[in-house]
Amino acid sequence: MENFLELGLPKSLTEALTNMGITKPTPIQEKAIPVALEGRDILGSAATGTGKTAAFAIPVINKIIRDVTASALILTPTRELATQICEAIKKMTAKNCEAKTALLIGGDSMQKQLNQLRSRPRIIIGTPGRVTDHLKRRTLNLDTVKILILDETDRMLDMGFSIQIEEIAKYIPAQRQTMLFSATMPKNIVRLSERYLNNPVKIEVDVANQPAKNINHSVINVQEANKFATLVEQLDKRQGSIVVFVKTKFGAEKLADKLSRENYKADSIHGNLRQRQRDKVIQDFRDSRYRILVATDVASRGLDIPHIKHVINYDLPQKSEDFIHRIGRTARNGAEGEAASLVLPSDFRMWKEINRLINPNAKEEFSDHRPSSENRRNDGSRNRFGSRKPGGGGGFKKRFNRSGGVGSNSNNSGGRQAA
Repeated sequence: MENFLELGLPKSLTEALTNMGITKPTPIQEKAIPVALEGRDILGSAATGTGKTAAFAIPVINKIIRDVTASALILTPTRELATQICEAIKKMTAKNCEAKTALLIGGDSMQKQLNQLRSRPRIIIGTPGRVTDHLKRRTLNLDTVKILILDETDRMLDMGFSIQIEEIAKYIPAQRQTMLFSATMPKNIVRLSERYLNNPVKIEVDVANQPAKNINHSVINVQEANKFATLVEQLDKRQGSIVVFVKTKFGAEKLADKLSRENYKADSIHGNLRQRQRDKVIQDFRDSRYRILVATDVASRGLDIPHIKHVINYDLPQKSEDFIHRIGRTARNGAEGEAASLVLPSDFRMWKEINRLINPNAKEEFSDHRPSSENRRNDGSRNRFGSRKPGGGGGFKKRFNRSGGVGSNSNNSGGRQAA
């Protein structure tokens, strides 16, 4: 499939795609859209930044235009991802399409959502918690839903939404088309697909547990006392926008405040912010009003900000799979990106899990039971994930570079003390 014209889509939809600059299908779109247009259920796995939203949004809009009795429900794990999908669908339906949308997410005005629902929207995008709230209030009717989309399903299950998904499914007709997309495909996702999908077509694009090959990634061994100083050094040597990931909501605010006191333009985003606050933070970051966004894993998926140049893991994630999603915020849509991870000696166990995930076939050759702070790469070179450039680089694992794992390893034991 060279372009979307081959699919026989409604003219208004193809024109909208052209206006959005979407002309040539990505691999996930090329594989998923024709199958979805046939009405088949789909169990899809694709890495972040591969065009997955359009892969299900285009078939949804096609169905809505051609079947005036149909509606669709799209469930996502986070408010940001739901908002992003809603904005994309509005652009695709902007011309000669009467299909209205409703965005049902937590932290947003309930009255605003009730007004949207009164207009009888045919495409509903929301998070499981808020959709369930509307069902309990009887302000939402899903009797006409003919397409159900579960996006980032692994993340929804991680966040404990399985009960809500099961409850929502009871309100949707059994005769429907269901598409389930997930970045990873663990056993619980397969079990979920067996419950909700009917003879699905399995589609996999890219390796779900591999970072994009165009991300240059550095591992920086640090001690706790020098962690903030090392971060400052990294910020000073990097140009362009930066997302800094931390573990906790309190840690995000604390680090953003500390950076601001050091005269860096920084703000934070985390789950405790109200939706209006989160929207403002994201918009300000998009508009380059500040350069550094300190975030918890709420931002590891769903943020589509094209100008993110760098990702720094100030804290390692609590789940190894989230490492892939974090650094996937950069190098989207084929662009190159930079990432770095600050790793304490106490992080060794988690780092070992991360490396096992991204580099499953490598022979483990750890020289010690913790990351080495004595070995250093002096040539200054960096490899991309997946490269086979010879050379070890000491520290965590001598075979990282040769086997497709981490690109470079440096030691930062000195420098400016944390304030």
